[in-house]
Amino acid sequence: MFDSDLDSSIRLAAFHWLNEQIAIHGEEALPRSLLAKGFRFKDQQIYLIGASGIWKPALMELPLTISTTPNSPYKDSDVRSGTFKYNYQGTNPLNWFNRGLREVMRLGLPLIYFNSKVPGRYHPMYPVYLVHDEPSRLTFTAQVDQMESLLTPDRVEEKDETYWRRKYSTVMAQTRLHQQQFRERVIYAYNNQCSLCRLRHPELLDAAHIIADKDDLGDPVVPNGLSLCKIHHAAFDRNIIGINPDYQIKVRQDILEEIDGPMFKYGLQSLNGGNLQLPAKTKDYPDRDRLELRFWLFLKAG
Repeated sequence: MFDSDLDSSIRLAAFHWLNEQIAIHGEEALPRSLLAKGFRFKDQQIYLIGASGIWKPALMELPLTISTTPNSPYKDSDVRSGTFKYNYQGTNPLNWFNRGLREVMRLGLPLIYFNSKVPGRYHPMYPVYLVHDEPSRLTFTAQVDQMESLLTPDRVEEKDETYWRRKYSTVMAQTRLHQQQFRERVIYAYNNQCSLCRLRHPELLDAAHIIADKDDLGDPVVPNGLSLCKIHHAAFDRNIIGINPDYQIKVRQDILEEIDGPMFKYGLQSLNGGNLQLPAKTKDYPDRDRLELRFWLFLKAG
């Protein structure tokens, strides 16, 4: 018999545990090892991720999490128009995994969605609700909601109010997820190091846009990004440092002539004339046309 109180308690405990992990790790994607270990609940371990993309901890009767990986054969869509698609497990609508999600949808239970764009690291979205089932297309439609909605479950609200709140929450989650995943993909491509100084602490690294995302060529793709430590990201954004289409680093002339201690000398001035540390894969190299456009702005600033 389904124990709704136990189910609700575990789901809320999982959400609160994830809140704590995000407070610790910030915008960093959470490592799979952390999610696989999970947390303690009433002297039992609740694992949040496993071998299947649809995951049910042993203590629960219904799925708690859904996930996608970079190498997943299931091509789940990006979040669009306030909803997103999640593909069935396999092609049988009646297998346990899909029936479990269908029951979660029928009962209106919240899920956790783990989305990964680089191996072994996941961005969580929660609470997520399944709002539509399409067996002919082997997909569920889902929306993200606000955590506050879980704290007032007895409040009566109009169906339209729920839809528009979830649509807004999903769009906001989409924007945040795309920003986070752009950073993850760029830093991963550069082997988790600054492409200028080789600093290897991911928590101190950013993904700098070569062309700003508001511009036509500012797509959130790796060839439009550079892995930079926070100091060099700020210097690049303010045209103190430029990178030409031959991947050579240039420092603005007035900065080269300035005297301001060892950090200034070795952290900025010594980079002049050096070469960018490139990704391992040529397909991830910075786009030369974008670099040329950006280097023109650097020259203009000097």
